[in-house]
Order: sequence, then structure tokens, then C-alpha cells
Amino acid sequence: MTLWGGRFSSGPAESVAALSRSVHFDWRLAPYEIEVNLVHLKSLVAQSVVSKEEGGKIEKALLQLATEIGSGKFTYTKADEDVHSAIERGLIEKCGPVGGAIRAGRSRNDLVITDFKLYLVDHLLEIAAQITSLVQAFNAQAERHLDLIASGFTHTQHAQPITFAQELSKHSHGLLRDVDRIFDWLDRNNFSPFGAGALAGSSLVPKPEKIASELGFAGVMPNSIDAVSDRDFAAEALFIMAMIGVHLSKVGEEFILWSSTEFGWLEIDDAYTTGSSIMPQKKNADVAELARGKSGRFIGNLTSLLVVLKAMPFAYNRDLQEDKEPVFDSVDQLLLLLPAVSGMVATANFLPAKISKTAADGFSLATEIADFLAKKQIPFATAHEIAGECVKFCEKNGITLQQLTTVQLLTIHPSLTDEVKELLDVKGAVDSRRSSMATSKNSVSTALIQLKSEITRIESEISRRRKPLSGMI
Repeated sequence: MTLWGGRFSSGPAESVAALSRSVHFDWRLAPYEIEVNLVHLKSLVAQSVVSKEEGGKIEKALLQLATEIGSGKFTYTKADEDVHSAIERGLIEKCGPVGGAIRAGRSRNDLVITDFKLYLVDHLLEIAAQITSLVQAFNAQAERHLDLIASGFTHTQHAQPITFAQELSKHSHGLLRDVDRIFDWLDRNNFSPFGAGALAGSSLVPKPEKIASELGFAGVMPNSIDAVSDRDFAAEALFIMAMIGVHLSKVGEEFILWSSTEFGWLEIDDAYTTGSSIMPQKKNADVAELARGKSGRFIGNLTSLLVVLKAMPFAYNRDLQEDKEPVFDSVDQLLLLLPAVSGMVATANFLPAKISKTAADGFSLATEIADFLAKKQIPFATAHEIAGECVKFCEKNGITLQQLTTVQLLTIHPSLTDEVKELLDVKGAVDSRRSSMATSKNSVSTALIQLKSEITRIESEISRRRKPLSGMI
């Protein structure tokens, strides 16, 4: 079914109909379409554009369609161009030509964006909930490893010893920023385009604010032309999902490295690995690899929509049909990926003996020497050079910093007295970093408590912002 054609002498060519058809992907907006139509119908009846009797028939048909869409009994056909035409066809089948009255005062232009925004509100909140579960998995692992000291890395080289719980919980902070971005998106984009019509507004929708409120929006968009042409909200949602994908890719990369024979820090649970069809011994970190691999897909979806939007003149253009598939794909892939990554993290078996064994490798305690000298009021640039001399001496003689003798230290610099040897210990190095952001056990433990509080706030916020569909599906 098409929603136009009166001024045409023939229908579109078969190739044009195929090119224009979007119902096979925009059908997922059907529950939101029903919701919007139910609210719009109330407005039409209130203005006597549709009689109460006819409004009752249409409402009954919409609610029946809602149930049938939910059960799969009603769906689109090959003749339907899009979700809007499919649902209007269903209405007319149920209540006759009066079903077509629902189209008064609205256009597909404002209707589809309203549906799309409602879809994104629901699904971004679900993504936020899934991210929260992943953060809880990281925090639980971190709490189990508060006493474990590991080597920290920069440039993938041993840097300084750290509390391993801090290494794990760093992901929690990045992921919670993603959740905050979702909340920011909701605050910025929770405005209804409905009532904009094709582009100029509609005399049959004099109070779009009332419709917006009933749909759960904070208000209406102030410019009807912008309302039908804006896809900032979709691009911004894709950026948020791409950023989540980048964070998940980082998690995946670390789990791949940690579980390698070369690191040996981690055993990934069998349930979150796969084997090889030819090598019986293999246990592959496929969840982690797919987390890393899918980041390209999320970034690609964002880039795809930005290119569509880069030269879009005036109001609505059909190019904007290309806005939904990248969003749907990113949503689907994230909701597929997040539970698997959460399970991988929650069930991971970290190996403390292996992790702690290398904490002092790579002369990771050299900074303790520089800090010791700085506390003696030696300029840090000079102290840095002296610490470097210590490392060079150790490399030349095949020893570690901890093995330097008092005589050797004093030979390198007279300020390197015996007290410095007490600092060349991974536990002492970690414990000395006591600021709120640093790596001591107390600092990390306090940060984990704060993360728990933040999760409670976020869960409450997700619950507050979620609303059930009025369409009963």
C-alpha cells in the first residue's frame, strides 16, 4: 500500500518501488507508530476532526493491531512501502475507509522521527542498563583483587607497579561516562517533532505540546523545518554507541593479551571461548576478539550517517531514509555484545601468582629513586637523570634495582643513601600513592565504594526515565 498517488497517472516503476521500500527494516518501529497514532487520535477527536464514534472504531482497531503486531499475527506484506503504509493498511482492513482518517494533521516526515526518537529512548536506556551490569562485573573482580599488585603499562611496556584492582576498575569509569553520555543525549534530544507535518506545521495539530507530554517528551522542537530534517539525534546516538564500542574493544584487547601464553595472567571461562576445528588444544578468546572487531562496525555506522547528512538542504529529503539501518545495526550489535562481554569479565579467572611475579620487571621502580631524590630538594630533572643512571648500571651488570648495593648507589650519586633501598619494593611504591585518584589499596577501595554509589544513582535514573508503551505491545 502507498500513501500517495492521486496526482500520478501510474505507479512507480518496479525498480523505484524496490528502491523506495523500507518496511523490511523500519517495521521494528511499529510499536512506537501505534503509540503515536493512539495519542494523535485523541487530539483529532478532541478537535472534532474525527467523530467520537469513528475515533472509537479507530482506537479499537489500533489496539487490536498492537496485540497482533506483538504476537506476529499482523505484519507487513510485499505491497507495503513502509511501516506507516503497513499500519494504515491494517487499520483500513479492520474498520474500513475511516481508518485513513488517522493521517489527518501528520506526515510521514514528522511521524517517522517521532517513532525513531521513541525507539532510541527505549533502546539507549536498555544499553545503559547492560553497561551497568558490565561495570558491576568489573567492580566485583576489582574487589577480589584489591591486594594484588601488578605491573602497570604505558606504550605496552612495563611502567610502574599498580594495584590490579585499579587496572580492572579503570574500565568502570570509562563505561560510566558512556552511560552519562546517554543521559545527556536524553536531555538534549527528548523533544518531540510531532506536529511539524511535512515541514510547515499543521493547522490540525494546534497543541503539539500536549501530544509531546503524553508521549513522554519534555517538550516540542521549536522549528518545524528543523524538526523534520534534524538527524543530529541519530548521529549523536551513533557516536555514543561507537564510543561504547571503542571501550569494549579496549577491554577485548586486554583480555586477549592477558590470556595469551606470553602473559598468562588470565584464564577465560570455557563458556566464553571457542576451539579450533583443526587444533585440539586451542582455546580462543572469541568474545574478546569480537568485541575488538565490532568496534569497526560501530565507527563505520557513525561515519555512514555523517556522510549522508553532510550536504542536506532545506527540510526533509529522501536521503534520510538511510538514517535508520546504521542505528538499528549498532543497537542490535551492542545488545548482542554487552551480555557476552559481561559474562566473560564476571567469570574470568585471574592468576595472582603470575600477575604479581612481574610487578617489578622492566625497572618499574625507577621512579621511586627519582621521587626519593626530589624529596631531598634535588631538581626532578636531575633526579630523573640519576635514576636513569641507576637503570643503565643495572642493565650493564645484569642486576635489578633491588640488588644495588649501598656502595653502588653512592657511587652513582652521593645522595642515594641506604634509605632509598627501603623504597625499592612494589608494595611500598603502591602504598605511597595515596591521593584520591591514585593506586594505593585504600585509594582504590574508596574509589570502588564511590562507583557503587554511582551505580545506584544510575540504576535509579534508568528506572525513572523508562516508561511503558501506551500501545500495550
